Amino acid sequence: MGEAPGFDVKLSQEAATPLHFAGLVLDVDGCVLARESGDAIPLTHGEFAVLRMFVARPGRVISRDSLLNAFADRHFEPFDRSVDVLIGKLRRKIEAVPKRPRLIVTVPGEGYRFDGLTRTFDRKPSATVSQSPDDERLTGRGTTGAEPERAKVAQTIRYCRAPDGVRLAYAISGSGPALVKSGNWMNHLEYDWESPIWGHVFRGLSREHTLIRYDARGNGMSDWDVDALSLDAWVTDLETVVDAVGIERFPLLGISQGGPVAVAYAVRHPERVSHIILYGTFALGGKKRAPAEKEMRDAMTTLMRIGWGADNPGFRQMFTSRFIPGGTQEQADYFNDLQLKTTSPDCAARYFDVVGDFDITDLLPKLKTPALVMHVRGDAICPFDAGRQLAAGIPHANFAAFPGRNHLFLEHEPASDRFFEEISLFLRGQAKPQPPKSAG
Repeated sequence: MGEAPGFDVKLSQEAATPLHFAGLVLDVDGCVLARESGDAIPLTHGEFAVLRMFVARPGRVISRDSLLNAFADRHFEPFDRSVDVLIGKLRRKIEAVPKRPRLIVTVPGEGYRFDGLTRTFDRKPSATVSQSPDDERLTGRGTTGAEPERAKVAQTIRYCRAPDGVRLAYAISGSGPALVKSGNWMNHLEYDWESPIWGHVFRGLSREHTLIRYDARGNGMSDWDVDALSLDAWVTDLETVVDAVGIERFPLLGISQGGPVAVAYAVRHPERVSHIILYGTFALGGKKRAPAEKEMRDAMTTLMRIGWGADNPGFRQMFTSRFIPGGTQEQADYFNDLQLKTTSPDCAARYFDVVGDFDITDLLPKLKTPALVMHVRGDAICPFDAGRQLAAGIPHANFAAFPGRNHLFLEHEPASDRFFEEISLFLRGQAKPQPPKSAG
């Protein structure tokens, strides 16, 4: 196979021999990837070319533009719809061991980094690889060696157990006063941290706070196969994580389904929650808001059980288009892929069904904690009126309405800057009270 334009992918003599990493064997000269058991892993020409570029630069960031340019003159296959789709396919083939650190890491806003030869996964030594002087440019480092701002933020993932034995994963990032985020639908601590959907949110929150977030039972890096999926069980998850971290009083952030969990926790533990921040959430679940919405959710629950795990992403794309209708193709592809990695079809259906039956309207008048409620006007997952009704039921709540139609605001949207600004003002006590108008 020819070399990629613009890339010096020459390997050292040592690296030209088979490379052993993460239980895999890569024969660069023979263009063969296999497991150490001997089973071959079929790769397309494009996937192998990308992997070859990565092993030539272990631990270094390769930008998306560089990858696209490298394939500009290739004729062996269309480059799918984007670099990200091909990377996703390659990941699924080589990252087959659950909960193992990623081999190909997304560096938000920069590109991808291959860690397969820089992490120790087994006892076989990794071969050394020659590197190009251009690598410093690809990492975003200048001549001063300074790291880009986003590279300074890292997270630590830990585990604890709920009273019923369910294992929960939680992450700590940033520095400063604590800020706790309750778990919500479709979380995955590792993938979300790298995600073009969530990454900017968690980096932003970690700049001024020690951010504590977790994967609730039923998804992400926490246990999927659980007996109890309920509001009470998810509140217990939050209690467990907060106690494991060892913080006594903190502001609490609830996004989407995490909103009712945050409210229930704050009512149960008013002495521990200094402020409550609610975004894109509700008091009344979708199955209880309107008959038409209940019918739609019931149909989607059935489709989840049937189509969630299918190779054809058609169903997941339908779900994605409601969460981020204004997303790019890259973001939509990532969200489609994330759904497969976050939970099982059965658990997704159970999760979605239970959340649809939430009703915390009786808890709202009991919430004495200062509250900020934010909502996007065109939200297709959680209607704007549901956010207004939530805020109207909380005594003295501040309400902020944002332009947009994505349930999960994206980095380029005005709602992104507003989100961080409103939180900062609110926590500093400078927010001007703006009670919501009654939705009735």
